[in-house]
Amino acid sequence: MEASKKHKSALKENEGISPPEVTDDIAINKIQKKRKTQPTADELVQGIFDNNITALSRAITLVESKNPTHLEKANTILKACLPKANNALRIGITGVPGVGKSTFIESLGKHLTGLGKKVAVLAVDPSSSLTKGSILGDKTRMEDLVNDQNAYIRPSASGESLGGVARKTRETIILCEAAGFDTIIIETVGVGQSETAVHSMVDFFLLLKLAGAGDELQGIKRGIIEMADVIVINKADGDNVKHAKLAKVEFSRALHLYPEKESNWTPKVSLSSALNNEGIEAVWEMILEYEALTKKNNYFNTKRSSQNQFWLLQTIEDQLKSNFFGQKIIKKELEKQLKLIEQNKTTPFAAADYLLKLKN
Repeated sequence: MEASKKHKSALKENEGISPPEVTDDIAINKIQKKRKTQPTADELVQGIFDNNITALSRAITLVESKNPTHLEKANTILKACLPKANNALRIGITGVPGVGKSTFIESLGKHLTGLGKKVAVLAVDPSSSLTKGSILGDKTRMEDLVNDQNAYIRPSASGESLGGVARKTRETIILCEAAGFDTIIIETVGVGQSETAVHSMVDFFLLLKLAGAGDELQGIKRGIIEMADVIVINKADGDNVKHAKLAKVEFSRALHLYPEKESNWTPKVSLSSALNNEGIEAVWEMILEYEALTKKNNYFNTKRSSQNQFWLLQTIEDQLKSNFFGQKIIKKELEKQLKLIEQNKTTPFAAADYLLKLKN
């Protein structure tokens, strides 16, 4: 009897062990396969046209990728998006760290969405040259704008070179415009070469300044002021109002010393307190005034055309450089030449000449 009970018990256990496990494995495999399936280029393009933020973000990730397969897919998407691009106003905003760029951009962005605009902010984040890591802090600094349905913030690491700022941002603008964003704001890292790159891809260039911050970088400052269409003295609040007004007078005088711009636009100086939302509307009115003037005298389209030509040549240069250093023989011989230079057995110029004459 006992034996028979044990026998029945064993049979019951055996009946219920394997089928559920097999079924679960099949279900898990199906889920995993589904997760691994990536949207096609056509699906992403349609998603962008439908203002799908997930599709837009995925397309931008492809543009930023260094994977050759991703690059091919990104180029297909960009080509399809071009007919729906070029309809937005592109604004570049720069200023030294601590000037309040993020707060100013958030205030301006909220003002624009309040007017019914769709705003995309492309924030170029500082990256570590050692770890290649990026702070990506703009999304945390622009909390209100992040939660605005009519705004999209895309932080991207600047990396070691301006490649991240330049070609990637340039192509991201096209994708954002195709997704229906009518105002594109590009924030730069700080001061220096990145300003030149951003200036060559925007319609309007805005320089944020602080009153009494000092002019230690005279050479860089001069170059940036020459590029600026408007200088906005930020943090003009509290005890700083008096200093800000004096700074406005100084900058207004300085601007008269510069040659007249091709656009026939006279650069202006304005005050703002982004923290208190003061002066933001006046800045936007200046931007609209600039847009109206340059579209009327055709400088707006002429500038965009010359920018496109610039980026064609820049892209060719970048691609040639990438192809050259990507060759196996160059990688191998470059190491040797670097050691020879270190040992004073050759010069940088002779080494470069040798490497350039090598064939893959």
